[in-house]
Amino acid sequence: MTTNTKTKIKVIKKGEPKAVEKKVVVERATAKNQVREMVGTVTNWVSEFQHRKSEETKVAFEHLFAAKQPQTSGA
Repeated sequence: MTTNTKTKIKVIKKGEPKAVEKKVVVERATAKNQVREMVGTVTNWVSEFQHRKSEETKVAFEHLFAAKQPQTSGA
């Protein structure tokens, strides 16, 4: 009979896991900041687009109704 007497041993150095954990935390924080920045940028674009469209619509209505007023009052 042969038995497997070899066992696997994992060697962990003191302080090594903490260094790895800090690196992962920093990378995650950096990634979150990048995502927040992108979301903020897109949100600003959407707000500016909506505001610009609102102003353009307002001006178009003013021109539309301003052009009709002299025609109806002169007739």
